[in-house]
Amino acid sequence: MSERISIRVEKSVLATDKGTRLSKLLAGLDLPAKPVLAEVDGRIVDLDVPLDKDGDVVLLYPDSERALDVLRHSGSHLMAHAVLDLFPGTQVGIGPAVENAFYYDFLRETPFTTGDLASIEARMKELAARDLPIERVVLPKAEAVSLFREKGQTLKVELIEEKAGAEATCYRQGDFIDFCLGPHLASTGRLRHFKLLSVSGAYWKGDERNQQLQRIYGTAFFSKDQLEGYLNLIEEAKKRDHRKLGPELDLYSFADDLGSGLPLWHPKGARIRAVIEQHWRERHWAGGYDILYSPHIGRAKLWQTSGHLGFYKDSMYSPMEIDGQDYYLKPMNCPFHILIYKSRLRSYRDLPLRWAELGTVYRYERSGVLHGLLRVRGFTQDDAHIICTPGQIEDEILRVLDFSVSLLADFGFIDNKIDLSVRDPKNPDKYCGSDDLWCRAEASLVKALETRGYPYERMEGEAVFYGPKIDIKIKDALGRLWQCTTIQFDFNMSERFDMTYIGEDGREHRPYMVHRALLGSLERFFGVLIEHTNGNFPLWLAPVQAAVLPIADRHDGYASGLVARLREDGLRAEADLSREKVGHKIREAELRKVPLILIVGDKEVREGTASLRIHGQGDKGPVDIGAFLAKAQALVRNRSLTVLW
Repeated sequence: MSERISIRVEKSVLATDKGTRLSKLLAGLDLPAKPVLAEVDGRIVDLDVPLDKDGDVVLLYPDSERALDVLRHSGSHLMAHAVLDLFPGTQVGIGPAVENAFYYDFLRETPFTTGDLASIEARMKELAARDLPIERVVLPKAEAVSLFREKGQTLKVELIEEKAGAEATCYRQGDFIDFCLGPHLASTGRLRHFKLLSVSGAYWKGDERNQQLQRIYGTAFFSKDQLEGYLNLIEEAKKRDHRKLGPELDLYSFADDLGSGLPLWHPKGARIRAVIEQHWRERHWAGGYDILYSPHIGRAKLWQTSGHLGFYKDSMYSPMEIDGQDYYLKPMNCPFHILIYKSRLRSYRDLPLRWAELGTVYRYERSGVLHGLLRVRGFTQDDAHIICTPGQIEDEILRVLDFSVSLLADFGFIDNKIDLSVRDPKNPDKYCGSDDLWCRAEASLVKALETRGYPYERMEGEAVFYGPKIDIKIKDALGRLWQCTTIQFDFNMSERFDMTYIGEDGREHRPYMVHRALLGSLERFFGVLIEHTNGNFPLWLAPVQAAVLPIADRHDGYASGLVARLREDGLRAEADLSREKVGHKIREAELRKVPLILIVGDKEVREGTASLRIHGQGDKGPVDIGAFLAKAQALVRNRSLTVLW
């Protein structure tokens, strides 16, 4: 007689024979939807897994991120299988699932072409149609090394030697086998809705000292509608790409003679930045902050004391020797603010101190990860440090949290995701400070989030070396998440720099610090803002708020006078006095995404009015200049995100 086991699925507790496949057990249940995978004892498995003991089964449906990750991981294997079929001799690297996609790295002398991607995708469809079983195979490490060496897969041999224990877990489908921990779908036939997207370069193991590989990206979904929706999103994202719109709107550029990752702000981009900075300063002054300025370089001793040379040196630029001593470009502003704190004796009556700086920092990023304004080597951080007593820390974190949400809303970002970044328990050597301090710091951040009722996701291993942090990701118009705000608890720097204050008891005490950046870096935030708005900046941010277009030469004087009046009343206005026809001028103003367009001709000159056109909305008819000014000024003053006339 078969041994019976008890399995809890959804809200049902089922008794079945040991060894029964999960799919057979589920066949008798009335489920709300068809699951695609399951989680048994914390491990994601296929639905055909045999059940061998009592336990809980969590069903995963197509809308589950974990199920999508498995689908895409299997998609990367399907792609590698197709590549080896079509291009024998190619070496395969790694092929994980990533956000909304998957990729695989290949070592091959000949570059892949667009035509190659089409051929690979066609071959993937053939392999999917064959519905090949995807089987988990566990081999002794030596046997796995021998197998992949015989296949000429030296990159895989290197991975097995580094990462496998006594045994190596592999997955086989047809004549393709890969060293991989899994999990995967049950067969290639489960992969039906996929698309290859692009090919780019990548270094083996992400190290630019290693050989360069070719990385093919693709995506996969459980339904055709989901795939088509995502492909449409990609097309819309291409139209909004700040690397395309930035130069088109004459906002910024990069120059080879200057160096990679170092942006140049053009007049229009700089104008927007100046407006952002001034708003930032006014909000900070109103919020009880003081503004600081600090140098761009510091002695090696400073960075040794702060811990950056010990924990962050790989991300710092090489030192420069001055007067026989090494100086470094600053990667962060915090040590400078600490030196200001230590410039005199502090009392508990002075605290909290809230010090902010738009400080330009420099960090060495590998060339392969540079990405327009979103990942650069020189950027300005809207940094601040709050120095307070232990008794003030929770109120200060709450205050920063509220300030962050409020400032982001000024720019139209009101739908945010919050992560709590904590230590990686497997790598304690990456962090400073005692376990007790880390636990207390984390508890303070958790209390602030829970006090405000903000849902958050705990992210192990994402903390900075000196403390845990809250990360706020903003959601743009396409639903994409972007990391901007960070609120970091630091109990380490005050110890390293011997920071003290005199308490009520007349004795020296150690202050706590909070590091925070609300917009993050101005460069990255600006790149996100370009894509979020599609370059259609709200009126209060637009570099040119109003364009005045004379119909003929005889209207130039009236147009110039109108521009002067608009500027006197605080609007950023320009006149197009070119010899082009007015239709061409309108098209140019629309392409430059100027929010307000004023057209003037004989009638407007005679009546002292203008004909108003709003970008993206069309003609609004004649307007009285005084009334126009009052309305435009109100929209700017209120930081309106849309122009409603």
